[in-house]
Amino acid sequence: MDDLEDEQDLPGKNALDTASWRREVHALYAAVRAEPDPQRAHALWVETRSLLFLEHPASPRREGQAMRHAPYDPAFRFVVPVEPAEQKPWEFHSATDGIVPFRGAGRVSLDGLGTLDLWWLDSYGGGLFLPVRDGSAGQETYGAGRYLLDTVKGADLGRDGEGSWVVDLNFAYNPSCVYDYRWVCPLAPAANRLDVAAPVGELLPEGYDA
Repeated sequence: MDDLEDEQDLPGKNALDTASWRREVHALYAAVRAEPDPQRAHALWVETRSLLFLEHPASPRREGQAMRHAPYDPAFRFVVPVEPAEQKPWEFHSATDGIVPFRGAGRVSLDGLGTLDLWWLDSYGGGLFLPVRDGSAGQETYGAGRYLLDTVKGADLGRDGEGSWVVDLNFAYNPSCVYDYRWVCPLAPAANRLDVAAPVGELLPEGYDA
């Protein structure tokens, strides 16, 4: 959940709750990176995120909702270099924060799926951002896409010894606007849309109300 979203003026949320939430997310991803077995790392991620979603005061959860995750599938895990790419700047227009600028940071190629553009949040704090919308969108997964990496908020699966990045669609997670429409979320731009279905990671939740 913890991503580039606008989280202002939401009932029941305050600065200390949000700070606590972010600490928990950073700690979770540090534990994921420290676990050498991807499937065990994924199980830890699912268990911890589900508990945070149900119990943490900064959760975007609405009554009756519960997370759903697909079983781990190693076919959707990639360790890939970031390749240079020609990318036009991307601007996300938020009703409360105005224009949120991104600039291209390169591109990753996922064998059998296609390519995704990697973005740099070009404002205070910075950070790499990798959204995705795949062929499962609107059916098993959220129609506007999910997030894979968001390093400014701690969502970072790590790199190998040669500098390639772990891009594992089993860790794709929903933006908070899936759970609560009062949140405002950047959605996957055209360059980050895959035709192939990747029905792994976080699915549409129980109690989902479009």
